[in-house]
Amino acid sequence: MERRQILVTSALPYVNAGIHLGHMVEHLQTDFWVGFQRLRGHDVRYFCGDDTHGTGTMLRAQREGREPEALLEDMRAEHIADLSGFGVSHDHYGSTHSPENEALVAEFWAALRAEGHIAEREVTQLFDPEAGIFLADRFVLGGCPRCQAPDQYGDNCEVCGATYEPSDLIAPKSSITGAIPEERSHPHLFVKLESFHDFLDEWTQTPGRVPPETANWLKATFLSEPLRDWDISRAAPYFGFEIPDAPGNFFYVWLDAPVGYIATTKQWCDANGARLEDWWCNPESEIHHFIGKDIAYFHTLFWPAMLSAVDYQLPSAVHVHGFLTVNGEKMSKRKGTYILARTYLDHLSPEYLRYYYASKLSAKVDDIDLNFEEFIQKVNSDLVGKVVNLASRTARFMKGEALPEYPVETDGGLFAAGAAAGDEIAAAYEARDSNRAMRLVMALADRANEFVESREPWNLKKDESKQDELREVCAIALNLFRQITIYLAPVLPRFARESARLLSIDTPTSWQDAATPVAGHEVVKFKHLMERVDPEKVTTMIEASRESTEASEVEAAVTGNSPEALAGEPIEAECTIDDFTKVDLRVAEIIEAKAVPKANKLLELTLSLGGNERRTVFAGIKKAYEPERLVGRFTVVVANLAPRKMKFGLSEGMVLAAGPGDSELFILSPDSGAKAGERIR
Repeated sequence: MERRQILVTSALPYVNAGIHLGHMVEHLQTDFWVGFQRLRGHDVRYFCGDDTHGTGTMLRAQREGREPEALLEDMRAEHIADLSGFGVSHDHYGSTHSPENEALVAEFWAALRAEGHIAEREVTQLFDPEAGIFLADRFVLGGCPRCQAPDQYGDNCEVCGATYEPSDLIAPKSSITGAIPEERSHPHLFVKLESFHDFLDEWTQTPGRVPPETANWLKATFLSEPLRDWDISRAAPYFGFEIPDAPGNFFYVWLDAPVGYIATTKQWCDANGARLEDWWCNPESEIHHFIGKDIAYFHTLFWPAMLSAVDYQLPSAVHVHGFLTVNGEKMSKRKGTYILARTYLDHLSPEYLRYYYASKLSAKVDDIDLNFEEFIQKVNSDLVGKVVNLASRTARFMKGEALPEYPVETDGGLFAAGAAAGDEIAAAYEARDSNRAMRLVMALADRANEFVESREPWNLKKDESKQDELREVCAIALNLFRQITIYLAPVLPRFARESARLLSIDTPTSWQDAATPVAGHEVVKFKHLMERVDPEKVTTMIEASRESTEASEVEAAVTGNSPEALAGEPIEAECTIDDFTKVDLRVAEIIEAKAVPKANKLLELTLSLGGNERRTVFAGIKKAYEPERLVGRFTVVVANLAPRKMKFGLSEGMVLAAGPGDSELFILSPDSGAKAGERIR
């Protein structure tokens, strides 16, 4: 088999948000494929990094009172920890905010300029009069002009896939402040994408470049008519790279983000004595991008057009996957199914999710569903009940002994059949059809378990005259177990390593290891290789996700920075006078205040509302006040707010505060003479 040189990327996670289980669909699918290629002996490099630029990063840094670079550093460490926790094995994890990327973006820009692909013209753009900035596409919400779906972002519709200008939206509004945007003009720079039309038509419609579903969508939606110019500049203020020949203007994030693939490769090359040209300017080097269907437009039209203007290699293939639903629905913070990677890792083994996703994913651009009942059943049945069961029922009879020569004549052809299945399993992995690969592997496990059941080693152990037969049966079962774990190694690398140690074997390093049985290796004491999924832990994880959301909402309530606002959703603030009169505002005395462990912003306040009435309220004012300085002060509380159960306790109201940021908040206090319990009218 000829050794291939393969460069692989996953889409860059946005620095302004944590990794959640939807992101993990892509990162795990990529890691499965990369792990398989490494086992096949190919020269594979897997690169990823943070997507850092844009208005969102700028606004969050301002809101938190720090420089964007500090935010980038913290989020990069968080992303790396989460992805590593799931066993994702990057060769290098970079950032689009790097000197290497800035230099490469300038190189791309110079090439596009030199070849006459850039146009400049005045653009009327939506402007947020309250925030004082031009609104990036992702900070405008409104109805889709094609299908009328509500609450769509200003660049593309997540319902029908249409792309458009933010001004095309029905009833647009700013997702930053909720203000109705104004139209203002500013000079913008464009890539004339139509000049690449013929090239893109041929490239996207070439079999194997993109999935057939994506190729058909591109042809019907974009390539059947002239391509619109691509706006690649944004006016200051903006966090990103300033355009070298257009001061006061910055490159749009979608121009510099994909160049980050090359920049991250360069960082790895510089650190390892390799040459960038050998990976990105070499026709023998394969380049594979793994992305979600929501960003297929950028990776299959904009990115190939940019690459064709310079001397870098075009992608060999862009692999597109669908979205994740949970229990048949869109991920929900309220239901606890918007689950962060870290929350999952705090409660469950990453191996469970790796296997479950592998059992669901194929080469098709289909959404997959994380159904927790099926998740529990599939992991417990397949991995514990079938695979681990092979070892647990036989290894104990061989503890401390060396495996005898493999008895080919008495295994009923099972090992040879498993070795022959290796090609079919490999073909499924190669095609990114891990669903089929898992089904083929579990079929081998079923046959191996049937063999063990038929030979009953637990009964052979009882008969002194059948100890040689017992060793033969165990040798067969444990070799079949080893063969299966090698085939599972791209999906379950940690499990494969631990399984190899059971037989005193090095971690599998070659796919071909599955074709040859082993002998002479000592079988060590069996230890649990994998526990069953505990349904209670799944429930606890969901509750923790729900509580985490509720805690964030309480922390944000006094600043207006709700999770929805942070995610780019508008806050509907308008109410009638009748609505307002329903709010029961009371004077309260703070009689106790203490910090909430493991909460960045929360203080737990005990309030007196007069007489014997006491309330516990969690307030997001930890960065503004030392707890002891609050005791004895009077403040204003929303007394008729429905209690909210949180993992910290029950919050029985809301303390009112105002200010520009977390460390500059001021609780509202009545004038002197006010008494606890008095209603504010």
